[in-house]
Amino acid sequence: MINEEKVILMTRLASYEGNEGKKDMAAVHYFRGDYIGFQVLKSVIAATISFFALFAVYLFYNFEQLMQDVYRMDLLEFGKSVVVLYLCFVGGYGAISYVLYATRYARARKNLKNYYGNLRKLAGMYDK
Repeated sequence: MINEEKVILMTRLASYEGNEGKKDMAAVHYFRGDYIGFQVLKSVIAATISFFALFAVYLFYNFEQLMQDVYRMDLLEFGKSVVVLYLCFVGGYGAISYVLYATRYARARKNLKNYYGNLRKLAGMYDK
């Protein structure tokens, strides 16, 4: 005779394994600091590329105005403002990434803890 509770539990476990379980298992294979550090590094690299792409678009859009004002403006001050803007952009993006990936890692550990608890429960059902 089929035990409905076993079938429901097995279906829930299989659904988790097929969907978010793969991502959770991949995340938890790393130490917390390594996972978060690697993800933040990838985010900082992506933010750097995005910043330079946006800065290039800004330069091309305002090229005529910049060429007219190039002798009147302080280039060192302009460079400093670009560097400060870059650091703020990348720093903010990195901080948001840190919070996001720390939360994802904590959620993945919690989900896997529940998953392994349900596996133990299922094994106990088979022992009966």
